[in-house]
Parts: sequence; C-alpha cells; structure tokens
Amino acid sequence: MWLNRGAQEIQNRRFDEIADLLLPGDLLIVNDTKVIPARLVAQRQTGGKVDILLLRPESTRPWIWQAMATPLRKLKENETLKITGTEFELQVHSFITAEDGQKRVLLNFGSQEKVFETLSSVGLAPLPPYIRNLENNDTSQRRDDDLERYQTVFAKAPGAVAAPTAGLHFSHDIFRLLEARKVDVHYVTLHVGPGTFKPITTTVEGHAIESELFSISSDTASAINCALDEGRRVIAVGTTSCRALESAGVSGRVRPVESGSTGLYIKPGFQFQIVGGLITNFHLSRSSLLVLVAAFAGHEFVMRAYRQAVADRYRFYSYGDAMLIT
Repeated sequence: MWLNRGAQEIQNRRFDEIADLLLPGDLLIVNDTKVIPARLVAQRQTGGKVDILLLRPESTRPWIWQAMATPLRKLKENETLKITGTEFELQVHSFITAEDGQKRVLLNFGSQEKVFETLSSVGLAPLPPYIRNLENNDTSQRRDDDLERYQTVFAKAPGAVAAPTAGLHFSHDIFRLLEARKVDVHYVTLHVGPGTFKPITTTVEGHAIESELFSISSDTASAINCALDEGRRVIAVGTTSCRALESAGVSGRVRPVESGSTGLYIKPGFQFQIVGGLITNFHLSRSSLLVLVAAFAGHEFVMRAYRQAVADRYRFYSYGDAMLIT
C-alpha cells in the first residue's frame, strides 16, 4: 500500500514495483542486523519444560545472558537446566528487573565459547508465537529453514532476537531494480529486542520502549548528510532504521555512532529530522510501531489507510504485507 502524504492519496501496488515508486537519488536505509538462534527449549530436573528467549549478554560477562523464560516463577537460583534432547546445560544465575519493569532471568552458560556452541548447535529461530507451534520444531531441516527464512537477504551483524520485518520484502532482484533506478542503499544496525513489540498497556504518552543497541558508520552518516544537503529523500526501511536515524539526528544531520543504545519512542508530535519516507509492515493495535507510523504520516490518514487495508484483506504481522509512505 502506497501512502502519498502530500496528496493524501492511497494506492494498492505490488512490492516488486517499489523501484517505480521511488525517485532517482533517493537514499534507502536498511537495518542489517542478523537474527540469532535465540530460542531454547530446556527441562528442569523435575522434568518441567522451560521456554527460553535469550535477549542480550551481560556487557562484562558475555557468558551470562539476560533472558525471558516461561514459566519464570518456578525457576530457582543455581538450578541446572538441560536443553531438551541434548547434553547441553546452563544454570540459573539470578533474577533482575528490566527497564520496562518485567522480571528477567540471568542464565550462565559457563563460557563465551559454550554460548556460541549451544546456539549454533541447538538454538532455534525466535519466530513469533503465532507463526507455528514450535513444539514440533524437532528436525534439523526445519530448524535450518526457519533460521534462513526469518532473516533479511542483507543480514550480517548478529544480535537481534526478532527480524526487522520490513526488510524481509527485499530480494536480490529488487536491489538490482533499485540500482537501475539509481536509488542508493546504505546500512545501519539496530539489534531488535522484545521491547519493540511490547503492547501499550497504559496510555500512548505513558508508554516506554526498552533500549536497543545500534550503530551507524561514518560512511552511512556521510551519505545521509550529503543527500539531505542536496534535498534528496532519506527513506527508512522499517521502524528500526527510522528510530536509529532519528536517534542519531543532531540539528538536521546524522552523527556516526560506533556503539550506541536507544530507547527512542516516536509518538505524535515528534519532529522528524532525518527520515523523509518510510517502508514498514502493517502493525497491530496498541503497538508503539503503529504509533510511530501515525506520528510520521498523520493519525487520521493512517487510520483511513488501515481501514482500507482491513477491507482489502492486507496481511498484518511479521510476514505480512508492506506500506510505503512518501
């Protein structure tokens, strides 16, 4: 779905026509984060199942990872968990309260090498729960397929626990069409965490987003600033790219960020400094992602577009259809 903000027009198009909807000289910014096999299924010594989603390592102890676990309340400090059907083990280290007030568990793998060995051998793709019941994800072929499909074709920086799903629409063929159209493509990295998808349970104003790690190279920053100086559009692929760019925006220019963290929550009233166009999926009600889109394109216009999307049976969620806003 193409939303033209200036004309307040909506068109139904196909994504393989995206190059035709962009202008020569446009600068497309994509998020090259790579999803790690962050889901583990373990068993307690009592035989109870524990579903684990690894989030991030401790900065000074990379063999200890912060994680979400279900059921969390039954876990005990120092107990050993065994990855189901394997000899891999990890230990419950302690519990913490995250930025969003949610309780998390710290899991000890014993060494950084053991982390990589465990994830590469038995880690599962952290697919959203509505995709499929992963209880049946017990074959190596299915595991490999999931890890490949829940990944953009340009992913290269490991660290995300969810895919930057607007990027899933792009193929190598589409990049060739963009090149022929003289649309430049540059990369940022923002490691998508679970906070991005946390539903708004209070008010739009009272919601907060858990911080995520991001970086922007000096080459990408220079390309963006050159485009802005020349009046060319900077189009973010995904809300993650958008948040990274706006987090690094200072006085209408982007500064390079070698290793940063952002909890930027974009809501109506936000003044966009960098992003002039946005490619994104269709988001659920009560999500900070939908709030960002409304802030960018205008609440009434976006609500009209979403009513049309529902009527036209557009697909929502991570593997759903796309929206281009210019």
